[in-house]
Amino acid sequence: MSFYTSLNGLKNAQTELSVIANNLANAETTGFKKSRINFADIVAGTASTNPKLVKGIGSTVLSIDQNFTLGPIQQTGSSLDIAINGEGFFTKVNPVSGKTFYTRNGNFGMDGGGFVTDAQGSRLQVLPVDAAGNVTSTTPIDAQAPLTNGAGSDFVAVIVKTDGGIVASYADGSTSEIGKVALGGFVAPSGLLQVGGQDWQATGISGTAAYGQPGAARFGTILSGSLEGSNVDIAEEMVGLITAQRYFQANAKAIDTATQLSQTIVNLRT
Repeated sequence: MSFYTSLNGLKNAQTELSVIANNLANAETTGFKKSRINFADIVAGTASTNPKLVKGIGSTVLSIDQNFTLGPIQQTGSSLDIAINGEGFFTKVNPVSGKTFYTRNGNFGMDGGGFVTDAQGSRLQVLPVDAAGNVTSTTPIDAQAPLTNGAGSDFVAVIVKTDGGIVASYADGSTSEIGKVALGGFVAPSGLLQVGGQDWQATGISGTAAYGQPGAARFGTILSGSLEGSNVDIAEEMVGLITAQRYFQANAKAIDTATQLSQTIVNLRT
């Protein structure tokens, strides 16, 4: 039995090392959120077992939780590099698959059609506004700047305001707000599914997204010309790496000891 107990420990230590290694590998990844592993003990017993004789038979991985604390803000100067100073997620929709993604990576640009997109072509979602810049609906739409305005002047550039308003400017000096950045919030963000590329998808655990504009309710404001860095603390992860290594070594030693005991029993002479 001790072999299997220690084997569980080895597997758990290996999983913990993998989680820490992934955190360290993404220490410089924009918008990355670190993970933490939680263990639970396993016991052998039933309702009729004497509680003083219940023994443990190892441990198992209970969960791998994500930590959504704010990462360091890095200034870039690019008008479509945006960061959320507080809670919330940027919302993106892939125009091909129609799938919705959520991210803290605010590295956006524009494509030839005037859509605000990420590096994979997914389109940033905004809340529609009226001529005065007031939000008219909480149903997000694609962020698209018309390539010409009503007077026929060509598009020049966009800026993003603190309240999330995306303003397009044109060659004749006019401006037009195309919407406010739609931020998504979740009851249980730890239940979001990681899909890679600093993107998450909603699940039954996380619940559906509730949308709002930056600065409203619990949502943070927008910092233009900035990106949110990874929230990985390298010093903390290195300490965790040493602890996980000792955990692995201790379980390996327990297996070695059990092997020696078994060998001693086999070698007994009657």
